[in-house]
Amino acid sequence: MALRPEEITNIIKNKIEHFNTAADINEVGTVIQVGDGIARVHGLNHVKASELVDFGNGVKGMAMNLEYDNVGCVLMGSDQQVREGDTVKRTGEVISIPVGEKIIGRVVSPLGQPLDGKGPISPDKNMKLDIVAPGIIDRQPVKQPLQTGIKAIDSMVPIGKGQRELIIGDRQTGKTALAIDAIINQKNIPQEERCICIYVAVGQKQSTVAQVVKTLTDFGAMDYTVVVSATAADPASLLYIAPYAGCAIGEYFMWKGKDVLIVYDDLSKHAQAYRQMSLLLRRPPGREAYPGDVFYLHSRLLERACKLSKENGGGSLTALPIIETQANDVSAYIPTNVISITDGQIYLESNLFLSGIKPAVNVGLSVSRVGGSAQRKSMRKVAGTLRIDLSQYQELAGFAQFGSELDKESQRQIARGQRMTELLKQNQYSPLTVGEEVLVLYAGTHGYLDEIEVPQVLTYEKQLLAYVRAEKASVLQTLNTANELSDETEKQIINLLDTFKTVFKAGK
Repeated sequence: MALRPEEITNIIKNKIEHFNTAADINEVGTVIQVGDGIARVHGLNHVKASELVDFGNGVKGMAMNLEYDNVGCVLMGSDQQVREGDTVKRTGEVISIPVGEKIIGRVVSPLGQPLDGKGPISPDKNMKLDIVAPGIIDRQPVKQPLQTGIKAIDSMVPIGKGQRELIIGDRQTGKTALAIDAIINQKNIPQEERCICIYVAVGQKQSTVAQVVKTLTDFGAMDYTVVVSATAADPASLLYIAPYAGCAIGEYFMWKGKDVLIVYDDLSKHAQAYRQMSLLLRRPPGREAYPGDVFYLHSRLLERACKLSKENGGGSLTALPIIETQANDVSAYIPTNVISITDGQIYLESNLFLSGIKPAVNVGLSVSRVGGSAQRKSMRKVAGTLRIDLSQYQELAGFAQFGSELDKESQRQIARGQRMTELLKQNQYSPLTVGEEVLVLYAGTHGYLDEIEVPQVLTYEKQLLAYVRAEKASVLQTLNTANELSDETEKQIINLLDTFKTVFKAGK
């Protein structure tokens, strides 16, 4: 017996309603356990890893553990508002951050919410927090220098645009100061070459972040800087996503063909936040109680730093991750992990810092595996042998401590080394232009400081820079713009330094 058309329609309607009901069941779940920022949810059969889920009351979470009979979610807010038996809904969105040109100069949370009280930010698009890094074909070699304005870095451990250079050392050795100086120095660089800077504070005190923002504002650096803040009071989930949020903001500008500098301060606290989440989610602990994938955590973050090919716009993302060591132990788990991921490290030593050498860069252990090919030829010519000279000086100085008789050449090396060590000292928040660095280092490496007493070296440098800025600004302009040190420019430098020698002696 044939069915009438209206009966066929009803059967189809019932089938569709049944299908929709079944689908809806897969889109919702029930909280079966909650505590310590973690919620276990029954249901959500089709949820994806890293998908945002809605707990209601304005609390969002992120699906992390996709198990057979439940989903482990980390909460992006307080767990006080979530109760057992609450309904949880899928959002269908993998976690992302709203970004746009208006985000520059602002302080934001890892979810893109403004924290500076300056009103809402109008975004241009949403950027996914966790993506696959650009492949080899999408990149080009690192060959453009990124000037930090710090003599010791630009001369001996140069950084190129698109590089990943680790800043490592004990607490209170000037790691953050080094990164902040590199951000402030972008003010000294012409607009077209200047980097957009992103400072990611992970697990810092709110007062520390406020101090950093104040410093950047005072020096006019917030005009091209974004601060992403996940403070010590925030849930571990926000500390975990903060570096990825900063990286996503950087990638937005990088794909527009701009140069970006990002500072992760610091990845030790990031790893600790991930360990906290992982242990609460019952993931198996490994070495130092970190989960086995903690290496992948940082490698997939830092691999996103690159110099894009010309076809992709030629933008770059340079990463300066910071790692805090305990008692100068670089062989611990997290330090060795990040050292092996990055393209070199700037090692700051507490003994040097306490002896008054600031920045406290250990010349022997600091290295840049890429930046040498991106270093300016003028800087390379002036400071090419500086690292070896300082290493030899430190070895000879060790012998001299035992009162052994030294020959004339060794005495000359020690005298030069003492003056170069003194010359590489630099006050915080006082980065130099590349021309000033070349000029000062030329004076040091060509013997102009040999007759000057060691305590007078920094006075000499200060007066030399004041003299050049006032009397010979054209030479400084040439050194700032020219990539190579021509014979003509070198003659001008020699004449300038010879003239200043008499001025300095008369001033004394």
